[in-house]
Amino acid sequence: MKGVASLYRTAVGKKAVMAVTGLVLFGFVLVHMFGNLKLYMGKYADGPHAGQYVIDVYGEGLRAFGAPFFGHGQFLWLARFALLAAVGFHMWSAWVVTRQSWAARPDRYAIKTFLKADYASRTMRWGGVILAFYIAFHLADLTLGVANPGFQPGQVYRNMVASFSNPLVAGLYVVANVLLGLHLYHGLWSFFQTLGWNNPKFNSWRRSFATAFAWIVTLGNVSFPLAVLMGWVR
Repeated sequence: MKGVASLYRTAVGKKAVMAVTGLVLFGFVLVHMFGNLKLYMGKYADGPHAGQYVIDVYGEGLRAFGAPFFGHGQFLWLARFALLAAVGFHMWSAWVVTRQSWAARPDRYAIKTFLKADYASRTMRWGGVILAFYIAFHLADLTLGVANPGFQPGQVYRNMVASFSNPLVAGLYVVANVLLGLHLYHGLWSFFQTLGWNNPKFNSWRRSFATAFAWIVTLGNVSFPLAVLMGWVR
């Protein structure tokens, strides 16, 4: 444990933590987005869940996951706490690495260096802070329900429609998910660089993969509030 702690105190160790926690979060946002696509599947026409919304049954399946070893919803809350811990370690490591970078280079970057940096990399730090506030609101809105006047426990479809029917909330989700897409793009690019895959032979592939991943997640997530606002989902 002492060796692990010593490694974490180094810039390399913190970048490794950022990479590992980032990979966990990359996987989560992709799976979460695909799960939410069930919003468009409507209700079951027949079978044991006839008349129920597909996304509601999916949500109940997540809460029942791990039975009988876990009580109802226990595994899901453990997963949430683990994800929040990953977010915390990711942000803390990013902040410390940033501080170390500023200390090593007290003068501001040259203008030409700034201009060469793409928009995603320049917004990475403050975008991460905004996303932290977005995560807090998202939990209050669609998990705990304290920020959603129409919230009903277990009614995923109803809760999403109630939330996104408010143009201000829908707009917040759209803006936040655009920032998330920029964060994902630059994060994936940096992840491969941390692994040492920084080679002209791989850079084109890295950029294409990071771009495709970011676009898929962003378009999927942005579609939910827009679909409700436009009346496609009601």
